[in-house]
Amino acid sequence: MKSPFQVTGIDHVVLHVKDLARSKKFYIDFLGMDIDHESSWQCFLKCGNQRVALFEVEDEEEIHGGNEVNHMALRLASGELARVKTTLEDAGIKVNGRQGDPTCIYFSDPDGHRLQLLMPND
Repeated sequence: MKSPFQVTGIDHVVLHVKDLARSKKFYIDFLGMDIDHESSWQCFLKCGNQRVALFEVEDEEEIHGGNEVNHMALRLASGELARVKTTLEDAGIKVNGRQGDPTCIYFSDPDGHRLQLLMPND
C-alpha cells in the first residue's frame, strides 16, 4: 500500500517546562540555540533545520521530564490542510486541533503518542 503522505522531517518537538525564562536561558546560553519565534508562554528555538518548542505549563501542572513528550510535529512534502484532514478521518483516525489555531492537525498513533502534521507552506 502506498502512503498518502510523505514526511520530510521533524519540524519540532515540544517540551513542557515550569519556568520559560530559565529554560530559554539553558537552551540558548548553554546549548547555543537561537529563538525562532515566541510568545508569553511558548518559545520555538532553532537547532539546525529543526526546532525545539518550550511550552510553559500552569503552576499546578506536573512535568514528567524524561517520561513524556507532548507531541512530535512532522512536516509534509505536499498536501493541503482540508485534504490531509479528510484522509486521516477516512482512515478512521480521530483528528483534533488546537484552540485558536484552525491550521493545527493533531492525532494519535496506534500507541497513543500525539502527532501533528504541518503543511509544506506552514
